[in-house]
Amino acid sequence: MARGAYLMSLGVVPYREARELQRALAAAVSQGAIPDTVVLLEHAPVVTLGRRTDDSELHVPADADVEVVETNRGGKSTFHGPGQLVCYPILDLNRHGRDVKRYVRDLEEALIRTLAPLGVEAQRLEGLTGVWLMPSAVPGASLASAGRGDSALSTASRLERRQRRERAAEPGSARREPRAVRGGGPPRKIASIGVHVSRWVTTHGYALNVDLDPAPFTQWITACGLEDAAFTTIARELARPVTVDEVRPHAIAALEDVFDLSFEELPAEDGHGLWAQPVHAKLASAK
Repeated sequence: MARGAYLMSLGVVPYREARELQRALAAAVSQGAIPDTVVLLEHAPVVTLGRRTDDSELHVPADADVEVVETNRGGKSTFHGPGQLVCYPILDLNRHGRDVKRYVRDLEEALIRTLAPLGVEAQRLEGLTGVWLMPSAVPGASLASAGRGDSALSTASRLERRQRRERAAEPGSARREPRAVRGGGPPRKIASIGVHVSRWVTTHGYALNVDLDPAPFTQWITACGLEDAAFTTIARELARPVTVDEVRPHAIAALEDVFDLSFEELPAEDGHGLWAQPVHAKLASAK
């Protein structure tokens, strides 16, 4: 039987406010005050830095209207902005198997199932987190790459060399870089994952590119530490506008299926004005 859980569907929320909300929710979930809770939202433009971010990854223009925020999640740098569906599952892994690698694979599975009803065939790449599209996944799909004129094979070769250098930074990992596919260029990344687990309660989560300019992933940062990687969006793959509202129901259904949850949606007053509601007063007192 599916386990009851809370769902918060918010609008555009500043990153720092969402981070504080996650902390409060995680404390409440850890203490058993509330069930597992999933937050779906968008962010104002922000570059977030994971624990393994290197200074050389950052090349944000001085006049760019974007925050840069350090985080406690795993991984490297990434970009969030309106038109990207961000999912923060606050789950007690004691209820879902105390296995962080399995949890990340389950997030990938939820993303794959979110995209399938939209006609986008996504998949995992062995040794890499996130969700990717192969060149043949959608006919006529276009790339959002760094645009430095390199061939697909040389790009993949450089990616592979860089990743080999970094493997030692993550004990026990078997990460590798995406390889170019003959005649089709490198795989395209459509969703990123970065998580934090404390006392078996998860924070952070995934970011799915719905309809936004992917240029910041390559022009402002070396996203995920992958030089010359290709990034894409659902809208770019389908060659039509796509809203976060269109994608959200598929994301909710996929999360329910993969994590065996049954959501009760919590109403949010005026966007992210959360704390006036009784449930959030309880969360505040549980911190």
